[in-house]
Amino acid sequence: MDNVLEFIKSNNMIKPGEIVGVACSGGRDSMCLLHYLNSIKADNDFEVVAVNIDHGIRPNSALDTEFVMDYCKKNNIRAYKFKGEALKVAKEEGLTVEQAARKVRYGVFETLVNKGLVDKIALAHHLNDQAETVILNILRGAGIHGARGMEPVRNGIYIRPLLNTPREEIMAYLDENNLEYVEDETNQDTTYSRNYIRNIIMPAFRKHFKSVDKNIVNFASLCAKDDDFITSQVNMDGVLTGKDIIRIPLSYFYQNESIVVRMLMKVFSKFVKQDIESKHIKMVQQFALEARNGNVISLPNKLKVMKEYDYIAIGKIKKKDVSSNYPFRSGKLRIEGYGTIRSTSSKVLTEPKPHQHIVDSDRIPTTAEWRFRRDGDVFSPLGLNGTKKLNDYFIDKKVPKRLRDTIPVLAVDNNILIVADIEIADEIKVTDDTIHFYKINYEKDLI
Repeated sequence: MDNVLEFIKSNNMIKPGEIVGVACSGGRDSMCLLHYLNSIKADNDFEVVAVNIDHGIRPNSALDTEFVMDYCKKNNIRAYKFKGEALKVAKEEGLTVEQAARKVRYGVFETLVNKGLVDKIALAHHLNDQAETVILNILRGAGIHGARGMEPVRNGIYIRPLLNTPREEIMAYLDENNLEYVEDETNQDTTYSRNYIRNIIMPAFRKHFKSVDKNIVNFASLCAKDDDFITSQVNMDGVLTGKDIIRIPLSYFYQNESIVVRMLMKVFSKFVKQDIESKHIKMVQQFALEARNGNVISLPNKLKVMKEYDYIAIGKIKKKDVSSNYPFRSGKLRIEGYGTIRSTSSKVLTEPKPHQHIVDSDRIPTTAEWRFRRDGDVFSPLGLNGTKKLNDYFIDKKVPKRLRDTIPVLAVDNNILIVADIEIADEIKVTDDTIHFYKINYEKDLI
């Protein structure tokens, strides 16, 4: 444990004045971390609080929480305790118990940080955990990114002060300080993937390979350096980021595969923290190169991948209300899920600005209304002799399928006068005889 403080400082884990929440289950690793950080807090000007989450998975979990609370009370350590619903979440969301517990756990951590109750969350992963994680990731099919294992600091919030400390030193520290801890009986259950690695695979490795844990961790460190370099070569300039959807130019998928993989990992990180595996990355790569326009595939966490002409769109599609009608009038009109439309009367003709239409206001019937497309809608775009189906027009303009029902149109019955922020009908264009104008401006939400 002599090098832990140096490891903390070299990775800039804790700043003076910060509140560090220690994720403490009552097990040996988390009790070691809680005791250690509490022992150095005064000299290093930070505060320590314990965070305990009872997932209710084991019969003795409530007793473990009680153990942690008693220890904190005796040692004057502020503590937060939470009751999780891992089994319920697993059932409702189709997750494994491990995945559900992790989701609940990190939900608690994020809440504490967002409320300003803690600045950092300290996790008790150590060197042997790192070795197990690397092996587990490789067996799950991870590439070099997965082989780098856990980070000492993640997202500037989650810190792992013991990540460079072997289990033997932790055990010695517990003995030296007469620290008690609780045993999680599920640690011996090898139906859990990590327990199988910990209790079956790693002991077999250690019988034949000296210093196997350190060697695996060194390998992870080399992978991290290579991964960082390759990632630095990824150009995201052409990637369009919206609120719920990210669009990637199709041409980006013809780059070197290592670059494409990391580009996709960056995109997926905007939506999910886990559950996207190498098989999903390969699926998206193949989809981008081979799928037809309009095709859609589904990924974990309700993510959709859509081929939209010259783009691959990735994100979560939210259903929007497209049943509303809005009478055309001067002023500001807010359409939820689209944005704002401002219609202003004018007698002065100017050149249209970006995201603006200028129309002959005398040619817009009083019955015109903003709404969304319907079956039977037809449109006569500016400069076109004759009409075409609105859906055919959307196809010609390469409007993605997912957006066609969410773009407002100004209509009289099934006759479309304006497709918002795209085009006006020929019949309402400004002519030499026009006296009154409407300047219509569009301020769209991120989509």
